[in-house]
Amino acid sequence: MEKENIKNVLVENAREYQRNALESERKGDYNSAVTLFFKALAALCDIYIFKKENFIPSSHTERFRVLEMKYPDFYNVIDKDFSFYQESYTAKMNKETCEVLRNDVKKLFEIAI
Repeated sequence: MEKENIKNVLVENAREYQRNALESERKGDYNSAVTLFFKALAALCDIYIFKKENFIPSSHTERFRVLEMKYPDFYNVIDKDFSFYQESYTAKMNKETCEVLRNDVKKLFEIAI
């Protein structure tokens, strides 16, 4: 697949995650919203890495290492929000947490795309 097509798929995925996260948040399904917002963040990081490095990380670990070493602005956002994503499996998320992730997704959309 050519570079522009790969980028387009990543962007479409990020938008889909964001759209579904917003819908889940609107319904009060905060755990689902947090998970989907984080997936949008990961997709946005992958878009940025792909644009800069010409590859897509194969795991969270690889994504985090590339961001930590080369793109600290992105790393700081996703590192901060990763704990919310992990907690969404075992705890009840709330509106305030969703707002944090929603705002981070919006910020990274502006930078990554």
